[in-house]
Amino acid sequence: MKNLRTLALLVTAALLAMGCSATHHAADVREAADTDRITVGTVQKEIRIGMSAAEVAGVLGSPNIVTTDEQRQETWIYDKISSDVTYSRSSGTIVGLIFGGSGGGAGVGTSDAGSSSSSQRTLTVIIKFDGNNEVRDFSYHTSRF
Repeated sequence: MKNLRTLALLVTAALLAMGCSATHHAADVREAADTDRITVGTVQKEIRIGMSAAEVAGVLGSPNIVTTDEQRQETWIYDKISSDVTYSRSSGTIVGLIFGGSGGGAGVGTSDAGSSSSSQRTLTVIIKFDGNNEVRDFSYHTSRF
């Protein structure tokens, strides 16, 4: 009977460890993906009317699109789309009893556990420059689905 209790504790511990491991994997992947990204917070905090084009490029990097209007004033567009897919898989060993006709013995099996999620984000930043190549206006739009 003591062996059966020990076995039950081992199986429970293995299942809990697999669940925690999958959660930690997902968090690690999300953290790595969040580095080096243009965010609404960066735009709100860093971009100001009157900034030079060089200062904007220093904060946000190169734009995706550069256009000019009828007065030859530039507009920079940062259009970012990201698809985040997170998948985590853990394998664990589960110890179980196999009851046979001639007695019982310990058997070892493996079990896979996993977690996955996906989402998409968009961020569009539009920066309009004046004739002196300084920011005269900017706007942004973000969505997540």
